Amino acid sequence: MGEAGCLQLEPWCLQPPGRALSTLSWVRVRLGRRQKASPRGSRSPVCKTLQHSCVQALGQRLPPSQREAALDGTETSTLFVKTSRANLPLLKLPSTDVTGPSGEETDAVVILEKTPFREEKIPDLLKKHTKLELQMSNDIYSTYHLYPPPELSEIKTTVVYPATEKHLQKYLRQEVHLIRETWEDYESVTLPFLRSQSFSIQWVYNILEKKAEADRIIHENPDPRDGFVLVPDFKWNQNQLDDLYLIALAHRRGIQSLRDLTAEHLPLLRNILQEGKEAIAKRFGVAGSQLRIYLHYQPSYYHLHVHFTALGYEAPGSSAERAHLLADVIDNLALDAGYYRKRALTFALRADEPLFKKFQEAGRV
Repeated sequence: MGEAGCLQLEPWCLQPPGRALSTLSWVRVRLGRRQKASPRGSRSPVCKTLQHSCVQALGQRLPPSQREAALDGTETSTLFVKTSRANLPLLKLPSTDVTGPSGEETDAVVILEKTPFREEKIPDLLKKHTKLELQMSNDIYSTYHLYPPPELSEIKTTVVYPATEKHLQKYLRQEVHLIRETWEDYESVTLPFLRSQSFSIQWVYNILEKKAEADRIIHENPDPRDGFVLVPDFKWNQNQLDDLYLIALAHRRGIQSLRDLTAEHLPLLRNILQEGKEAIAKRFGVAGSQLRIYLHYQPSYYHLHVHFTALGYEAPGSSAERAHLLADVIDNLALDAGYYRKRALTFALRADEPLFKKFQEAGRV
């Protein structure tokens, strides 16, 4: 870290002094035609290390014929890093290029997440093979930079490749607006928009049909109408329970979101709530009272799914304007079969999202 608190990536570093990257960051990698190296100067060790790690992870998702080109560091393009929990600017860094099968530029997203500390590993951080650099000492207080060995420096890396423009926009910093959607808004704005889009959820069907991730299934109720599959979310590496995160995917198709739910779906929702809690308690020893179980509105994909996260974990999307506790949803539908077809729902949209533009055009923002 430099004296100004930056990552020594000048003149590319756009992060303000005194601000540090949060534990969860994302990277945009542009894969395309070969370009000349940037004349702006040499890269810092931090930059080189980040580049190598990201491209190495990306290489695992590329066809074998492209992996060598991805890892040899001979082609450069642009890579962006942005924190996902704090509104910090982008860091613009050099990256590595790979020519796509047909020569076109292809985007990828690499998500870097510093995993939580594992309690049993904390004593190892203080052993002699850990590097410590004193930053400040004043009376009984001292501040250090600690550099743990690789086995204690795990960074969970998720690759989305090839990434569509929608994937990229999902992680770009944008202004956010709250929308208060009435049932009439849903019918006149949201639903027509959803019908006009082609959202691919084939990956969901692959899990339900056990064409993919069959070995990751924690629990399944095979009933085609009221059953579901419980799987770990990709945001959780299963090495610790602090950030426990699982997803229940309904077998029944055609339920896009909270707006579609009626009293007819209560057996399915109750199965997910009860069996999901029991399966997690049995497998991971986490009681139902220590879980946050909720649905998103708007969801990130339009097939009924329920989130199970550790109560102490501030999971993305668990804020009040998006998360609806499953137990509350069940109670609401038990009281009024058409509850979610009557009440207004509030949710956040980024300024660049097409649905936000539809609400603007309708004069609802």
